[in-house]
Amino acid sequence: MGAPDVQEVPAVTTTPRAVRGKSRPAAQPDPAHPLLPAGEQIRLLDPAGTPLSAHPDYPEPPVEALVELYRRMVIGRRFDLQATALTKQGRLAVYPSARGQEACQVGAVLALRDDDWVFPTYRESMALTARGIDPVEVLTLLRGDWHCGYDPVLRRSAPQCTPLATQCVHAAGLAYGEAYQGRETVALTFIGDGATSEGDFHEGVNFAAVFKAPVVYFVQNNRYAISVPLSRQTAAPSLAYKGVGYGVPSEQVDGNDPVAVLAVLTRAVAHARAGHGPFLVEAHTYRMEPHTNADDATRYRDADEVAVWQDRDPVARLETYLRARRALDDTIVARVAGQAEEYAADLRERMHDKPTVDPMTLFDHVYAEPTPQLAEQREQVRAELTADQEGAA
Repeated sequence: MGAPDVQEVPAVTTTPRAVRGKSRPAAQPDPAHPLLPAGEQIRLLDPAGTPLSAHPDYPEPPVEALVELYRRMVIGRRFDLQATALTKQGRLAVYPSARGQEACQVGAVLALRDDDWVFPTYRESMALTARGIDPVEVLTLLRGDWHCGYDPVLRRSAPQCTPLATQCVHAAGLAYGEAYQGRETVALTFIGDGATSEGDFHEGVNFAAVFKAPVVYFVQNNRYAISVPLSRQTAAPSLAYKGVGYGVPSEQVDGNDPVAVLAVLTRAVAHARAGHGPFLVEAHTYRMEPHTNADDATRYRDADEVAVWQDRDPVARLETYLRARRALDDTIVARVAGQAEEYAADLRERMHDKPTVDPMTLFDHVYAEPTPQLAEQREQVRAELTADQEGAA
């Protein structure tokens, strides 16, 4: 059974603003957007899915885009549940779930063009599959392989980053390089709330601001850096305020409101693409599952807190709204659910095949010229493997 296609957002053809090889002049800050974020989270739907007053700065996306957002969110959630199950079966070494953060994961992808770049963390498997990358390729790294499983250049998606915040610097460098060559590429990098406490975050944002690199820094504030609560990370009223000191306009949004997430990120991407430099968006959301399958979340949060966020489910929220607008009905909902089940079944079937691995590849691509220590370790492993083979003969 083939996996149902997750359609891409159509690319938009544009003409570069600068001659290749020459840096364009620095654009002035966008006067239409102040540096400070809104005092309250941008919200276009209440937790029950009822529309709120229109926001002058963030118009609601077209209904067709919201239906596609819903479809990918449903498939993304089913993928996430299936990946969690595969971990419990021992078919993945580890899996960081993004259940509860579907609006952020998918909304970020839909705000981009095909030729834009994504810089994910280890939690963005759902975002990568929503971008159309084969889910087996996405999960390759989490099976214990040494590479990310997909072609980053072909997919315009960097490998999932485990070290906190290093992708912030990578995104700034790539975006600056693309702009220098006259391309209108935007780089969007996902960041957790804990990563905003790392030096690489500040270095990346500062570089992007100084050199007007077209980067969107998208902070998914899910309240905990593993077990460290937000209150032990910052005294600021919002993580979005961390952009102000670098001259980066910022915004905060209800990360469980899919309509608002897509609206805010669409403007942030347009800001970066117009040459105004980076933009920082903080989405207030929550991960329903533990940090990874190796984490016991009951040690640092209680069931009452989780229950509050269950009532803010982004998938149900968008479905309620689209049904009220008559853009969804039982037939469409059932069809999307069927696509999600087919997607999960195909993934489950293909993940039954155990990967063929050669332990000696552990030593490939570590150094251009292997060090004496690496050569010694390689020979130790080779000797052990040879002894095992001879003992089994």
